[in-house]
Amino acid sequence: MNRAPLKRSRILRMALTGASAVSEEAESGNKPFLLRALQIALVVSLYWVTSISMVFLNKYLLDSPSLQLDTPIFVTFYQCLVTSLLCKGLSTLATCCPGMVDFPTLNLDLKVARSVLPLSVVFIGMITFNNLCLKYVGVPFYNVGRSLTTVFNVLLSYLLLKQTTSFYALLTCGVIIGGFWLGIDQEGAEGTLSLTGTIFGVLASLCVSLNAIYTKKVLPAVDHSIWRLTFYNNVNACVLFLPLMIVLGELRALLAFAHLSSAHFWLMMTLGGLFGFAIGYVTGLQIKFTSPLTHNVSGTAKACAQTVLAVLYYEEIKSFLWWTSNLMVLGGSSAYTWVRGWEMQKTQEDPSSKDGEKSAIGV
Repeated sequence: MNRAPLKRSRILRMALTGASAVSEEAESGNKPFLLRALQIALVVSLYWVTSISMVFLNKYLLDSPSLQLDTPIFVTFYQCLVTSLLCKGLSTLATCCPGMVDFPTLNLDLKVARSVLPLSVVFIGMITFNNLCLKYVGVPFYNVGRSLTTVFNVLLSYLLLKQTTSFYALLTCGVIIGGFWLGIDQEGAEGTLSLTGTIFGVLASLCVSLNAIYTKKVLPAVDHSIWRLTFYNNVNACVLFLPLMIVLGELRALLAFAHLSSAHFWLMMTLGGLFGFAIGYVTGLQIKFTSPLTHNVSGTAKACAQTVLAVLYYEEIKSFLWWTSNLMVLGGSSAYTWVRGWEMQKTQEDPSSKDGEKSAIGV
């Protein structure tokens, strides 16, 4: 019996549902409860601070009235360049000082770079559309504008795997879609809706889902090393961004930029690149010390805190229905995470119930 198609389907399913085959329970069980709680609190706090800071900093770089820099592709390119250099620098340090830094050896292999290229195209779409969405919409609406990732996960599960989704999971997706449309309606009522930014947000959500799928497929080409994949992704992105910047005229706009020689500007740009590099590390760290399910819940809570902070920082006044749209999106996302976690746990406890469950409540 050929098991390859089954294995590929299982890998894609893990990518779409966020499941992980790695468990930290055995390792963490040997640590005192207080130490574990402190570690988890520190890791979650680090994830929140890094993620929220990166969003506000990117908004400043992309759409600050004081900068007036209209080169979103260049900003994204520079962040990829910083990430590539950091990966190579840490690799060199690990080689020169073994034991001091734990980082894989990175040597650019053109054959591997070509293997990673399909994922890099999706990766470029993901980070570019994310930044373009943030450029055109306000930070308070940013999470709602990019809220359809879960919906695309379910859609791609069906289109690529012919995998049905439970009725309860579909209900949570309905809540997310309802919150998304209500948010658009309320932004329009307040006169702050950017249709361009909303479209970029939808495209970003689609690319996030596709990125998860292609990541699982490409990992064998980089020996299943996330850091090697990060390195190749960002190197490919830097190369592909160069012709884009030329075609879109961003290089001319950059040469005419008033703050091009400002140390403050380049410090903020480099800091944005550092946050872009750090978010991958702290995300993995949070999953390691908690679980993929807890990471999703933490991400939802972080999005809520980010929205509240943005409304306070920009001194905006939002209507009751606007807040309702955010709560629907966040609540639907949390409910979906809980439903999928419950279904996976139930399947692990009783594998024979999987087919019965699908026939009973599958849609």
